[in-house]
Amino acid sequence: MTRTAHTLAYVRPSSLTSAATGRSLGLETAGGLTPAGAEANPRFFAGFLSAPQAAARALLAVADVAAARYHRRTLRASLDPVVTGNGDRLRFESFSGCCGVYARLDVLPEGLRGADTGHGTTNVDVNNPLREALSRLTGDDPLHLRVGPDELAVTTLDGAVVEKKVPLPDRWLRGFAESQAITTGFDLRAELDAAETARFLRSLPRTPAGGGAAGRPLWVVPAGRALRPTTRPVPGAVCLPGPERLGALQRVLRQATGLRVYGPAADGANPTASAWEIGLPGMRLTLTLSPEADRGFSGEGAVLEALATDTAAEDAELISVLLAWEPRIDPADLADQSGLPVERVRAALTRLGTAGRVGYDIAEAAYFHRELPYDARRAERHNPRLVAARALFDAGAVTLDRSGTSVVASGERRYQVRESGGALSCTCQWWADHRGRRGPCKHALATRMALRAATDTARSTSTASTGPAIETASTASTGVAR
Repeated sequence: MTRTAHTLAYVRPSSLTSAATGRSLGLETAGGLTPAGAEANPRFFAGFLSAPQAAARALLAVADVAAARYHRRTLRASLDPVVTGNGDRLRFESFSGCCGVYARLDVLPEGLRGADTGHGTTNVDVNNPLREALSRLTGDDPLHLRVGPDELAVTTLDGAVVEKKVPLPDRWLRGFAESQAITTGFDLRAELDAAETARFLRSLPRTPAGGGAAGRPLWVVPAGRALRPTTRPVPGAVCLPGPERLGALQRVLRQATGLRVYGPAADGANPTASAWEIGLPGMRLTLTLSPEADRGFSGEGAVLEALATDTAAEDAELISVLLAWEPRIDPADLADQSGLPVERVRAALTRLGTAGRVGYDIAEAAYFHRELPYDARRAERHNPRLVAARALFDAGAVTLDRSGTSVVASGERRYQVRESGGALSCTCQWWADHRGRRGPCKHALATRMALRAATDTARSTSTASTGPAIETASTASTGVAR
């Protein structure tokens, strides 16, 4: 796993203070991007929260995930949550150190009493003293929230700062993009009221079965207004992979107004990812779980097709200038503005997701604009399958065949890649193990690149050419079997 040191520089530690005028929660920021460009310590919000205790506990839940590893628990993990201001709301995001759990707290306009927020993305300091103070917070007396330095600190930014140096694995960066791409295919599968939410979540195990590092997947079936656990994927069941990974939701059970469960269509007996959204006054707290507790999002491969096409890269450049920090991005609106078909817009948004520039809100079935405060382009450059596929393509290892079956030379072996209904299958071990459930293998990706190169070559060929389109690729490095 490749790691780099990510330095977060805060003006001072975040803190919760009390005075005669009331309580104040100051969240310090570091290294953010805004519409005006990069800022060392951007300021996004200053105002009162509608539900202080619920907000404090939900923020702790996001911090719990950022500090957790649900697989190989002996290794420590800690990265301060990311916050995005979208003009009308604040979004706090984090990923577990093992890449298997994605957490997001959406503080909606009603949760901010309708106060405006700024625009941009940064990390916020959540230190141990602050966590302890938030844990002790009781009651719903007015709580003032400040995200970013106060006016006094702004005038003294040349003073001492608080620095944190944390490891930032490449797979952690890829996890943001993969979870976004996967959840776009989710639908609402179940909905519980407050009482059933508390009953169901309290019934879940707090630790993996047998005390191991990863719990076994379970399934739950909607039964009236409740959820009934089952050990096998019966019709209508939703996968709950590693139920102990929902432990962070215990923080907000007393304030929860309900639970909504999202997931994909059933995939036989294979475990799938799922998302668990707790409703709170003026807020939503969502945990998205990878298909298995010992399997992070970073290796799922849901974004590889978008990364493998040059068209999506060009389209992404066009779409990126239209984002404007919007809290809701509608692909149809972007298609009208850009002149691109909706499907190309969606592919461009997937590609922008790999750069940390957009996320996806399941509750609203809409993308949102954010700019993660680190070089997220590394998620593409260091994706092993994509790097290997480009190497195969550049080396001319793909031989296309008009029969629909291509051959890819990889080392001393030859693999057959077959296209059927637009999907590619392969004779390699990766395909045999996963059958496309974790994205394409490197041979299929290289073949997709070769097919696109052949199509581009055919389009650029003179109209005087009489050969079939696929044959015009014979002059390219990919070659065509005759």
